[in-house]
Amino acid sequence: MKFADLGLSDELLKSVLDAGYDEPTPIQAQAIPSVLMMRDIIGIAQTGTGKTAGFVLPMIDILAHGRRRALMPRSLILEPTRELAAQVAENFEKYGKNHDLKMALLIGGVQMGDQIKALQDGVDVLIATPGRLMDLFERGKILLTGCDMLVIDEADRMLDMGFIPDIETICTKLPAQRQTLLFSATMPPPIKKLADKFLSNPKTIEVARPASTNLNIVQHKVRCTTRAKREVLRHLLRTDNVTTAIVFANRKTTVRELAKSLQSHGFSAGEIHGDMDQNARNAELQKFKDGVITILCASDVAARGLDVKGVSHVFNYDTPWHPDDYVHRIGRTGRGGATGRAFTLVADDDLESIENVEKLQGTKIPEYKIEAPEKAERKPRTVKAEAEPAEDAPTERAPRAPREKRPAREARAPREERAPREARPPREERAPREERPAREERPAEPSRALRSEPTPRRDSIDPPTKAGEWNGPVPGFLSVSAL
Repeated sequence: MKFADLGLSDELLKSVLDAGYDEPTPIQAQAIPSVLMMRDIIGIAQTGTGKTAGFVLPMIDILAHGRRRALMPRSLILEPTRELAAQVAENFEKYGKNHDLKMALLIGGVQMGDQIKALQDGVDVLIATPGRLMDLFERGKILLTGCDMLVIDEADRMLDMGFIPDIETICTKLPAQRQTLLFSATMPPPIKKLADKFLSNPKTIEVARPASTNLNIVQHKVRCTTRAKREVLRHLLRTDNVTTAIVFANRKTTVRELAKSLQSHGFSAGEIHGDMDQNARNAELQKFKDGVITILCASDVAARGLDVKGVSHVFNYDTPWHPDDYVHRIGRTGRGGATGRAFTLVADDDLESIENVEKLQGTKIPEYKIEAPEKAERKPRTVKAEAEPAEDAPTERAPRAPREKRPAREARAPREERAPREARPPREERAPREERPAREERPAEPSRALRSEPTPRRDSIDPPTKAGEWNGPVPGFLSVSAL
């Protein structure tokens, strides 16, 4: 089957051919005709099978007829991550070059000014992450009442990131009569419930078993200790014919440390994770695509939808906590019919997670055994006093040269005699001293009442009392007789 058999316009077919594509993938061949017939779609397919083009191509032809209005986008595409949203925007620019369509990208990490201006000018396609879209909607900068087409992409990832409540809110703001397309690699129960609530008589297209992996990807797991993971990773990078690779870790701090470690060992490595702003993430991703760096250390922000051609290997430095993420991670290689290799480093802490992955896939991942890379031997610390001398060092301390003997005191040159001190004249003949000025008289001392005197000790006032006697002040009334 060719793209020309799917009912696309001539202008769109020309753009597809210029991009180097002729035959559609299975998900594209089934989804495109149904979308052109304005049906709701549930598309389930493994990552890397071309889901993006499956909804982008028919949307371009549908939106070619109609006009845009300010603040009211005609269609909406929701993406879980900024990278995936930017990638969909690139697809629209590539395939829609022969159509007069305007697009806006609403993602976090960048300023709102240009985004608001684009909305005011009117857009045909709005590609957004749920957080930034809700922010602008609550500010009154966007209206969703004119949106006749909604696409929810990577719905299972939306679930993992906690976006389902936001998506439900967005769906209630859209017109009731609309076309809704939902694409996902898996279909967990919450996503099924969302589809039943907001899709009308959808057609389900499933081209692969849920959570199945690409058959073109050779999978391996490598057993090692947690401390040996970095050494094992470096060994595989050097010995397994790696051209470009993505190394995934669960934590952002691990991603940063791993990138620095690989750089210190001579690898051309970069990093991408959620703590980086959008410009820095785009710059690192572009370096990886351009070949400036060959190893990209990444968190799960790069696990979905990241399409980089020629990725030969994927390494799971940590086994993902969610089994579904494993499918998406290794799906960064083996794309477009190419082959790829995926290695997962499994320590004792990862055993439960790798078992969940194997249970989800229904197959055991074969173990790849390697010889432990030789560790650099550390030189033992030695006490300085007990350190052995070097081979070329003398075993005994060389004797010092004898000091020159000083000549006898009688043979020394006589010192220069000092000039005799002038004799002081007798006291009677000395000049009289200058008389000092008389000391000023001190003012009279203040009266005793104004001076702060220390309280006299008790024993200087009253004599000590005997045991059992009254030792306080004697009241005066005791001396008055009652008779």
